[in-house]
Amino acid sequence: MVQNQDKLSGIVEIDETYIGGKHKELGKYDNKTSIVNMTERKGLAKAKFDYADATVANNMLTAYVEPSSTIHSDDSRIYSYVKRHFNHGVVNHRLKQYVIGEVHTNSIEGFWGQLKRSIDGTYHAVSSKHLQSYLDQFVFLYNHLAESVYPIFFERASKQV
Repeated sequence: MVQNQDKLSGIVEIDETYIGGKHKELGKYDNKTSIVNMTERKGLAKAKFDYADATVANNMLTAYVEPSSTIHSDDSRIYSYVKRHFNHGVVNHRLKQYVIGEVHTNSIEGFWGQLKRSIDGTYHAVSSKHLQSYLDQFVFLYNHLAESVYPIFFERASKQV
């Protein structure tokens, strides 16, 4: 259930989240693992377990998003260079801005909610050692929501490796 290499296009939302651990102090992420995700509006998703910074975000956008796409994100500093390569719409969550016209990150926030509930409800906890495998599985299932995955599983299981 590895993520495919197809490029995302159209309106693509990008965001980061932090999973695991407990806050030792409010606002600290030293005990959490970061994930960067991109989701097409009403389309496919890609997620990567990596340090959430501008370099990782830019490398992901360059590798997995068509240059003609429009990127929507929150106002995090890690997306400050996106406008150099893409049309970039931003919402400022600190100012309680969640939708400005067509600019929002609701699709990706829905992805995060489903991922976190899935981890809490199914696995209860995941180690960073295997986190990318869990992400690959969840992205695969998310990308195939509109179809039955059993025929895909059977087809892939029957192929010789």
